[in-house]
Amino acid sequence: MFDFLEIDALLGAFWVTVKLTVYSAMGSLVWGTLLAGMRVSPVPLMRTVGTAYVNVVRNIPLTVVILFASLGLYSTLGVALGGGDFEAINFRLAVLGLIAYTAAFVCEALRSGINTVPVGQAEAARALGLSFTQVLALIVLPQAFRSVVNPLANVLIALTKNTTVAAVIGVAEASLLMKEWIETYAALIPIVAVFAFGFICLTLPTGLVLGWVSRKVAVKR
Repeated sequence: MFDFLEIDALLGAFWVTVKLTVYSAMGSLVWGTLLAGMRVSPVPLMRTVGTAYVNVVRNIPLTVVILFASLGLYSTLGVALGGGDFEAINFRLAVLGLIAYTAAFVCEALRSGINTVPVGQAEAARALGLSFTQVLALIVLPQAFRSVVNPLANVLIALTKNTTVAAVIGVAEASLLMKEWIETYAALIPIVAVFAFGFICLTLPTGLVLGWVSRKVAVKR
């Protein structure tokens, strides 16, 4: 039943999935935090730009974003992000697309956490002479992050599954290998079961660990 199974190829494909997830998660956390700061900024222009970005990107299919990163940035504009060969270039472009897309959801999760911080704390900090950036970095964001661990965990799990879209530009992650095996071997159900189990092994521990972290760092009000 499992004659198709090539352990080295399977582990290699899931390793690419893990790298896509980790790099995209780090980038989207940074960019999403900046977007959240823009959305609560006292500067109208920054609020407008942040709101427009989030509303536009969240309503564009991820496949379109990834294809634009490949066809628009690389094929049309020649942006290779320092990649040497075709495989490296597509990997980096996929990470860029995933960051651009996922950051919008990180921003909204984080903004909901910012809204849970009592307004009086920010006002007291401003009364002490702290700037908006200082208030955000020292007072608001530390509490916001603690209150949105669970929503951010959901975004991370969704990101892990969204990495399968990178296959449309030829990134050799798990779903691309699954497609190749399905086309080569007459064993649809076992192949799908193997890859489904692989993704469960990635996402389930993530949810359990971050759920535990959420309970440990929750803000007691």
